[in-house]
Amino acid sequence: MKQGNWVWWLLLAVIGVIVVVSVAAPKPRDTAITLSDFAAALDARQIERLELTNTGGVVELHGNYKGGTGDRAGRAFETRTLPTDPIINIDNLNAKVERVTITGVSRFNWLSVLSTLLTVALIGVLLVYLLRGNRGGGGADAAGNFGKSRAHMLAEGSIKLSFADVAGCDEAKTDLQEVVEFLRSPERFHSLGARIPHGILLVGPPGSGKTLLAKAVAGEARVPYFSISGSDFVEMFVGVGAARVRDLFDQAKKAAPCIVFIDEIDAVGRKRGLNFNGGNDEREQTLNQLLVEMDGFESKHDIIVLAATNRPDVLDAALLRPGRFDRQVVVDAPDVRGREHILKIHARKKPLDPTVNLGLVAKRTAGMVGADLENLLNEAALLTAREGRKKIAMRDLDEAADRVLMGPERKTLVIPEQDKKVTAYHEVGHALVAQLLPHADRVHKLTVVPRGGAAGNTAPTPEDRMHYTREILEDTIAVALAGQAA
Repeated sequence: MKQGNWVWWLLLAVIGVIVVVSVAAPKPRDTAITLSDFAAALDARQIERLELTNTGGVVELHGNYKGGTGDRAGRAFETRTLPTDPIINIDNLNAKVERVTITGVSRFNWLSVLSTLLTVALIGVLLVYLLRGNRGGGGADAAGNFGKSRAHMLAEGSIKLSFADVAGCDEAKTDLQEVVEFLRSPERFHSLGARIPHGILLVGPPGSGKTLLAKAVAGEARVPYFSISGSDFVEMFVGVGAARVRDLFDQAKKAAPCIVFIDEIDAVGRKRGLNFNGGNDEREQTLNQLLVEMDGFESKHDIIVLAATNRPDVLDAALLRPGRFDRQVVVDAPDVRGREHILKIHARKKPLDPTVNLGLVAKRTAGMVGADLENLLNEAALLTAREGRKKIAMRDLDEAADRVLMGPERKTLVIPEQDKKVTAYHEVGHALVAQLLPHADRVHKLTVVPRGGAAGNTAPTPEDRMHYTREILEDTIAVALAGQAA
């Protein structure tokens, strides 16, 4: 049973008991009557049994009418009066009622007491659960919980990732290998007087594998790993972000050597002085505390701070100076060889048909990052499962690439034959010119099946280029205009 579930089961049990007690409790048979009706029945000697209960300020009278005929025969009744009322004269009652009983205290209703105790217990359990849920790791009260770090800590050896599970960023892995060596044997660096970078900033587009690289470093070094997002520091309450930064680094110092990974650091590390609302900005206080903590490392605290961002241009200059984030590691979109390696890693647990050519898929997916390629293989697996086949074929990967790039096929769209013919001329124009011009990208596939907002598509196999010459640009423009010319 998960932690905390027992509380809800206990609450359900208490509520069930209260409901059962409420339903099972005998309903009062007494019918309240006025004191004048009681006096009339007493004078008429119609009362068979009478019980008087003195609660101190009020006398309760419970009794039964005599059996016989009439609508009151054998029926119970109750009424109340003051102890000083002449009607409760004992001699008078004994003379007119067959059996009179007097008690000095009120009747004890154990069902009512049990129901009250269960209700109090329910409220108490709820309060204890809420208070325990609001306590911090150090046993602080609910208010102190705001200043506790929200970082997720993974213990030493719990991360099974390694550099073998990361592809497409060989230069970045080389830079981070130095961090692994430092965490494994820091004394080798300390003996030479070398200072390992306190912070390393991973820069790259979304989905390029920055978080994966940070986990791989922790997996290779086999050290504790603290993971937190930049937005987790900032709250609406002043001083909370700074307190969370202090708490995070206090935990890291106790677990050193370790890695602290801050994802999307631009959420808290933006340039200061841009607060147009006036006053003191909570985000700036958080950033100031982060700068202080990174400056306050001692040599005995072997803590490496890894941070990831896709907007290094908005970060504060003080965050990037030596002594804080000393080094920037670029994790860029992979080239064709890197994309092929990434596809092979994600295809390890997927059954591929022997006809599948991952190299050709890598050529078709220029500009895609690791997350895109993983999604492409997942789409291909879903298409294969939808058709009831056991292995992923090449056509599944082609269809998945088209689906990821342009959207699903619009199979139900009714297209006149004349429109299909125009689309065919248009796409053949693109393909013909692409094949004839020497600097244009070669065509992989033509289709007149509409996808998304396009009536057809010419799928090229683009090359990874760093520079575009005049000839390449002219041929690319010619291919783009060839469809309209055709």
